[in-house]
Amino acid sequence: MEPVTRNRMEMVETGAGEARITWYPGKRARLVLALGHGAGGGIDARDLRGIAAALPADGVTVALVEQPWRVAGKKLAPAPKTLDVGWRGVWPLLAKPGLPVVAGGRSAGARVACRTAGELGATAVLALSFPLHPPGRPEKSRAAELLSTRVPTLVVQGGNDPFGKPAEFPEGEYELVEVPYGDHGFAVPQRAGTSEAEVVSSITDAVRTWARGLWEC
Repeated sequence: MEPVTRNRMEMVETGAGEARITWYPGKRARLVLALGHGAGGGIDARDLRGIAAALPADGVTVALVEQPWRVAGKKLAPAPKTLDVGWRGVWPLLAKPGLPVVAGGRSAGARVACRTAGELGATAVLALSFPLHPPGRPEKSRAAELLSTRVPTLVVQGGNDPFGKPAEFPEGEYELVEVPYGDHGFAVPQRAGTSEAEVVSSITDAVRTWARGLWEC
């Protein structure tokens, strides 16, 4: 994976505690892509790092957002409502550059982006590894969150994600790109014959193509 050049980190006080934004400025930026992390990890996830490395060259300023619980060094994520409070608290800074803002994230961060897109005025939503249901519990569907965005939405999902395989997703007004054999973290088995770099490249290419379509509409 290419090294990621970080511009600056910015701390912001939210109703859930202090959050942190790491900015990756886009070249002649046309939009801001804000990405939150999952409940089991931070902003160093392979997909988040890959997007932060690749998209700025395409005119996308990427902002990786660390929720207050993560900044505070806690190991367990709080309830969804608290995650939403943290996300709402950073939104004014994400919109500060005066550009359209795409809300996004991976796993729990994707759920937050979907739940709050309408109220915050997000231009679009990027959902990476959307947790459609808990593993082995398809009856506990979170499809309503995904279907509620009412803005252009891209889902990038591993073909073998235990939180929801692509075939399990309901019909709706969103795009879905499958990462063959990928699990919830987009890791693929050796038998797939695909390297981590190739997987990350396929993700960033999909996001790049989709993002270009947002400003070409």
